[in-house]
Amino acid sequence: MSEPAPDPRPAFVLIRPQMGENIGAAARSMLNFGLEHMRVTAPRDGWPNERAVALASGAGRLLDDAMICDTTEAAVADCTFVFATTARNRDLTKPVFTPEAAMAEARKRGARGEKVAVLFGPERTGLENDDIVLANAIVSVPTNPDFASLNLAQCVLLMGYEWRRSDDMPPAMEVELAGTDWATHAEMDALSVHFEERLDQAGFFWPDARAPAMKLHLRNLWSRLPLTRADVQIFHGMMRQMVRWKDRG
Repeated sequence: MSEPAPDPRPAFVLIRPQMGENIGAAARSMLNFGLEHMRVTAPRDGWPNERAVALASGAGRLLDDAMICDTTEAAVADCTFVFATTARNRDLTKPVFTPEAAMAEARKRGARGEKVAVLFGPERTGLENDDIVLANAIVSVPTNPDFASLNLAQCVLLMGYEWRRSDDMPPAMEVELAGTDWATHAEMDALSVHFEERLDQAGFFWPDARAPAMKLHLRNLWSRLPLTRADVQIFHGMMRQMVRWKDRG
């Protein structure tokens, strides 16, 4: 019987968090994006923490399973690659990743069987040099330089989002068709012909010398419009109704 594949998901390590509410919110953010390996070092208000449970809102099992450590060294002892999230380099020469690139790298390493961790600093001070020196690389979020500090749970949410995107990135934009399909070229051509016929009857294409160019521009307009079959039927109906109204006059 073959052994199960190693879990590629990184561990999110909260270093000396000060508020239970932020630990709970971080757990909720992690589970939102399918991350379940939480580690916590030296939480200021002790452990377990009722405020963390209250803010976890359904993600309490992450808190139940969280690895509680005394030091950063202990929290990353079994890891092969560690990222440190920080807005400042602190004079340490290290590769600096964007969140997107960091999580793509984490996924590649995890797929190879490596254990990856991401460090998040305490709310008041962020990570100290003694923490950052243990990391292989830094993750820097391109925030406003005049107000760069992120809330702990916000930073966890951002990194979790990028982790999820690195796996199955959804399209940047998509259109949900409500009970219809996109119009075919034949249907668009029939609509164009209908408009040309009715506009011709109305005397729109004048003077005669300009008619070919006007019709060409009109057809080009239709080709730029992403119309559905329902849209095409509405346009046909509009033209038919306009003709009926004209005939009644």
